[in-house]
Amino acid sequence: MCQKRLWMGVLLVATVLLRSPAALAVESDPLPVPKGTPRERAISMYNEGVSLMREKYYAAAQEKFEQALALDETLAEAHNNLAFSLRQQGTHNFARSLQHYNRALELKPDLARAYMYRGVLFTQMGDPARARADYEQLLRLDPELAARLERIIAGADEHDAYDGLVGAYD
Repeated sequence: MCQKRLWMGVLLVATVLLRSPAALAVESDPLPVPKGTPRERAISMYNEGVSLMREKYYAAAQEKFEQALALDETLAEAHNNLAFSLRQQGTHNFARSLQHYNRALELKPDLARAYMYRGVLFTQMGDPARARADYEQLLRLDPELAARLERIIAGADEHDAYDGLVGAYD
């Protein structure tokens, strides 16, 4: 009798795993999202913002990221991309950009791209010490991005356009 219950339990767990893609999702995966929820609409707005950002329509992308965050303030990637879009629109946005990079990192301390882009912002603000601190964090999280940030800090790489480092949710 005990063995029969054990097999029924195993069968039940297997059925749940096979029927539920969420059960197999990686912890950081944003999906699946219940349909019709504010989070679903936020992710949709975020994805629209990413598309606009890729096309270098930074003001339009900014609007989409702000709309996404109005629906779900906890989307670290939206804070990161909003910060990037603000920064790309000029120095008058640097303080606000920094606030959003910081919030992205509060929400997701291992978001390497936020350290990368915040390090670039610090470089643009003339604060190499804080840029180097972000570089040190990147060394632990993503050595390739760290090398790129190091080149930007040194002035050897001025390329800073959005190039797919932060993508859309699927």
